[in-house]
Amino acid sequence: MSEDDGIRLLLEQEGPYAFRISFEGTDLDALHTDEGAPLGEGAGPNPSHLLLAGVANCLSASLLFALRKFKNAPGPIRTEIVAHKARNENGRWRIPRAEVAIHLSNAAAELERFDRVLAQFEEFCIVTQSVREGMQVDVRIIDADGAEYVPGGAGEAA
Repeated sequence: MSEDDGIRLLLEQEGPYAFRISFEGTDLDALHTDEGAPLGEGAGPNPSHLLLAGVANCLSASLLFALRKFKNAPGPIRTEIVAHKARNENGRWRIPRAEVAIHLSNAAAELERFDRVLAQFEEFCIVTQSVREGMQVDVRIIDADGAEYVPGGAGEAA
């Protein structure tokens, strides 16, 4: 699969708010997600968990990439991400801010060009930079008859 083939996931409902997520084009096992009570049963991570995991994982991998780019051999890292939901001006739950703490197992003084690593590693993180810049999400609904609808639109899509 080339870099421009896109990223494709398939979600299939398994319960009231539970989904099986398949990572198409890979040999990865499916991931099972679920909303917490009272909507779901909490049988897997929910979308907020996945969003935060994506941000923290991407930042961690980007930091390791930048460290290795400058010929460092960093020890294992540990990353914590904490966020709190808040209601927006329309009363809808959002995650307005996340705090990430990446713990190195090396002293910064032991690492080559650590100042340069700090200056650039976040730019390597696709997920965090996409979230920060905002990402357009186009949505369409397709019913059992194949008719397509655009939320907020007037009826059937063209």
